[in-house]
Amino acid sequence: MTDGARDDEARALARLDETGAAIVAGVETQVPAWARAQVERLLDAWGRASDAERARAELESAEAGAAAAERVVAGLRALFALDPEEQRETPLEIVRSAYREPTEVLAAAGVAPVVRDEFDERAWPDDVYGLVPRTLGDLGNPDLAPLHLAWGMAKAAVLRARRAGSAPSSSLPPD
Repeated sequence: MTDGARDDEARALARLDETGAAIVAGVETQVPAWARAQVERLLDAWGRASDAERARAELESAEAGAAAAERVVAGLRALFALDPEEQRETPLEIVRSAYREPTEVLAAAGVAPVVRDEFDERAWPDDVYGLVPRTLGDLGNPDLAPLHLAWGMAKAAVLRARRAGSAPSSSLPPD
């Protein structure tokens, strides 16, 4: 590998680590409040929960949010611990699973599933309340959204640098 390719890879790996750490920090902070907000939003829309049922669901949503954050952050850390060439999913794919815990709270409260479009039904059949975040910014902090793009660009730069460093040099004379 050439010195230039090594330097490019090192810079890209540093950006990858930096964006991964920022994603973990943001998700860890945002998911608990996001889960509580989703439960409250759907309880409001459903409008059939008694005061006692609502209070129980709100309490459970706080616990569910903490559990979702813990699980999702562990998944992100496991992803980021892998070499970029071994990463088979994206941070957003992992974060999108955060719907599971608030879904359990809503189902336990008896909230009826919502009508979703065909794509959502195919893509996330278990997300009966339409909670799956479309972007990292949907967790409540719009500054998280571009981190996913920055992470992907850094990962691509790492892979590109590796390919450039391992490509055989041409034996053809320059033009």
